[in-house]
Amino acid sequence: MNDQIPSNQRPNNTNSEEIDLGQLFKLIGDGFRKLFNFIGSIFNGIFVGIISFLIFIQQHFIKFVIAGVVGVALGTALDITKEPVYVSTMVVEPNFQSAQQLYNNINFYNELTRAEDSVALAESLGIEVSEAASIKEFAIESYSDENQKVRLFDEFIRTLDTTTRKAIDMEVFLENFNSFDAKYHNIIVKATNSMVAKKLQGPIISSISFNQYFLKLKNTQTENIELQREVLARQTAEIDSLQLLYKNVMIKEADKPLQGTSISLGDKGIAQQSRELELITKIDQIKSEMVELNQLEASKSNILNVISDFPRRGVEAKGFFTKYKFVIPLLLIGLLLFALSILELNKFLKQYTSVHLEEKKKKS
Repeated sequence: MNDQIPSNQRPNNTNSEEIDLGQLFKLIGDGFRKLFNFIGSIFNGIFVGIISFLIFIQQHFIKFVIAGVVGVALGTALDITKEPVYVSTMVVEPNFQSAQQLYNNINFYNELTRAEDSVALAESLGIEVSEAASIKEFAIESYSDENQKVRLFDEFIRTLDTTTRKAIDMEVFLENFNSFDAKYHNIIVKATNSMVAKKLQGPIISSISFNQYFLKLKNTQTENIELQREVLARQTAEIDSLQLLYKNVMIKEADKPLQGTSISLGDKGIAQQSRELELITKIDQIKSEMVELNQLEASKSNILNVISDFPRRGVEAKGFFTKYKFVIPLLLIGLLLFALSILELNKFLKQYTSVHLEEKKKKS
């Protein structure tokens, strides 16, 4: 049909499409140009900021040097006169869900230390007031890696029935893992007396071990272990009796003259061997259970197992932030930087206000 329309009356579709594509490319180009300009302005702002900060440091460099030198001198003098602090660590394994109480006790001792209540701290720990006054901090933290968490999950899942096991997800268990769930915990004591931590070991353990609730759980655990031992002992005696019985039966069967077919005797022999194998398997199972009971008794013999004692003498605390000659210079330089920044900001605001007022006057 287009052939019948005069050429001067046909719509110029080609020119329209070219115009649309040209506008599209122009819009895309403008968008990229704005994006690059925006990114460039960010980098330019960062560069200007760095240069301004370096110029600021250059203008006040002598002041920063003086603050640093004064801080080093003052810090060195304080380091010489201050008493050294010694750190002692004890690793424990709480049983019968006593970790919560252990954390409460350690936090209580630390609160007394912060309050500098040496009398109450000495009464709580059964030490001299002068020794309690030397203590600077109590702390406790859990110690657990991914392998220990996996083992704890395995121990936890074994206590559940089959249906509940399917509903427990390992990732959820690990996400909800907290300090009290850990198997081992570090108790840390910082004091100016290097020998005092060793004296605290007994009172800290006693504060948990003589708790009536935990004692009752421990006694119940001991009774259950003894009861289970008695059951396993009776099972062992019964198995021994059955083995002796089977042995006597086999001897009597061997003494009898052959009767009937050999197939019948073969069937009896197979059944006899099967029963003996079942008894041997049961004996191995009982031995495994006895080993587990012995391990359980060893691990649960105390409410608080001490894995690693407090050392006889603590180790002097060393580190960058424990020395005043490092901390005080940084503090003085930081304070000077803050003060000079406030002054520069105030100067800038005054200049901005004056310029803004002049522009208003010119407009009016």
